[in-house]
Amino acid sequence: MVKQHELLPKTYITMQKLTIEYPLATNSIRIVWDMISNAAGMQKWLADKVVEEDDNVTMTFTWGQPWTERDTKQSRILTKEKFDHIRMMWDYHEDTPEAYWELRIAQSKETGSLTLLITDFAADDDEANDLRGIWDDNLERLHRVSGL
Repeated sequence: MVKQHELLPKTYITMQKLTIEYPLATNSIRIVWDMISNAAGMQKWLADKVVEEDDNVTMTFTWGQPWTERDTKQSRILTKEKFDHIRMMWDYHEDTPEAYWELRIAQSKETGSLTLLITDFAADDDEANDLRGIWDDNLERLHRVSGL
C-alpha cells in the first residue's frame, strides 16, 4: 500500500541568494584565477585542506587540524571557465539545485580593476548572516596570504 506522504511532490527549500563583491588589489586575472580555481589556491585561504578528486570533478574541503575537531565537506564542480568563474555545489545541497556557490572574476572596463564576486545561498536570514561572516573571514584570509 502506498502511503499518502509518498504521493506528495518533493518540495524544495526556497533559498535566498547572497552576492558579495570584494575589490581586489591586483589587475592580474591569472593570479586571482590561481587562488580560486584549484585545490592548491583554495587551500591558502578557503579551508585548511582542499583535495581535488574524481578527475577534478569533486573537491573535499577540511577545516581544523588533525589534532582538533575537524569539519569536512565535499563540493562538486558544476562549471569552470578559465579566467572567469568556478561554480560548485555542496553535497548537502543536492536536493536544492539552485543552491550553488560561485567565485567569479569581474573586471572594470574603465579602470581595469578586478573584483571577486561571490554568490552563495542561505535558507534563512540567520544563515545568510552566518555566511556573510564566513565569507568576510575568508576574504580577509585571502588578503593576508596573497595581498589580493
